[in-house]
Amino acid sequence: MGSFEKKLEVFWRIFWEQGGYNSVLEGLQNTLIIAVSGLLIGIVIGTLIATVRTMPKYKTLPKVLNSICGFYVNVFRGTPMVVQLLIFYYVLLPLMEVKLTGVQVSLLVFGLNSGAYISEIMRSGIQAVDLGQMEAGRAVGLPFSVSMIKIIIPQAIKNILPTMGNEFITLIKETSVVSFVGATDLYVAFSYIGSNSYEFMVPYIVMALIYIVLVLVISMFIKLMERSLKKSDRSS
Repeated sequence: MGSFEKKLEVFWRIFWEQGGYNSVLEGLQNTLIIAVSGLLIGIVIGTLIATVRTMPKYKTLPKVLNSICGFYVNVFRGTPMVVQLLIFYYVLLPLMEVKLTGVQVSLLVFGLNSGAYISEIMRSGIQAVDLGQMEAGRAVGLPFSVSMIKIIIPQAIKNILPTMGNEFITLIKETSVVSFVGATDLYVAFSYIGSNSYEFMVPYIVMALIYIVLVLVISMFIKLMERSLKKSDRSS
């Protein structure tokens, strides 16, 4: 027990007295920015792809768009996030002579990756909505796009809300790989503390606890949203 107390003292000295908390706050901020922004970008991309993939394929353009979207989804779902980060940061962006920071690249890649997964989540949600809803919208003269935006997608979101919460939790946890492109996240921050104290046990335990707290907060928020939606359904 005395040994563990000594480890805590060393951790606290580096964390508080020597300003290690600044790196932790920066890492936490970057983790949240990357995960939240990635989710928002993913929702936009995923909704567009899901809409394209559920469109009637009577004409050539929808067929071509569907093939492109299918290729996009297969690429981003078929490769690990860290590989995508490395390819964008060290290969694609230098070839295009585009300079972005590690956080900016991470935000972009997380958004594109999330878009591929959310497109499949959204597509399943759209397909779960009764076909009569779309037919009713078209019957009153609404175009396909308007029927999707005003009728189908809002109902689909209610169906997929728990799965979207799981996607957000996954993004939070996967931010631990952004250190590969030089971005400061929680892993980098606590590794810095461990390197300065030559003791990694306590920093990594604290890091794990922070991730657990983040996941618990997100889970509680999702449950509150589910309850709110159920109440609105009952009142309607």
